[in-house]
Amino acid sequence: MHNRPNPRFSIITVTYNAAKVLEDTIQSVVTQTYKNIEYIIVDGASTDGTMGIVERYKSRIAKVVSEPDKGLYDAMNKGIGMATGDYLCFLNAGDSFHEDDTLQL
Repeated sequence: MHNRPNPRFSIITVTYNAAKVLEDTIQSVVTQTYKNIEYIIVDGASTDGTMGIVERYKSRIAKVVSEPDKGLYDAMNKGIGMATGDYLCFLNAGDSFHEDDTLQL
């Protein structure tokens, strides 16, 4: 249980070669009206331009790692290890929050 007046949400996006769908996912996170968000992207060393998209939003992303991994669950565990939030949320590449105010107390 959190003890902060405005708890932090750690949003983790795990991705691999998702250049076609990643930008919508990133935009759905960075446009949230709730601002105490730590956004983490864990990429499995994509070769399709995924990291170029991430670079455009670098100032809005707290942590990025792009390296080979042992699959989806390894990547998710890397994200968990980097997270400092009171709550964790996985938002996979291609997914998005329904509204800009989805995250709120």
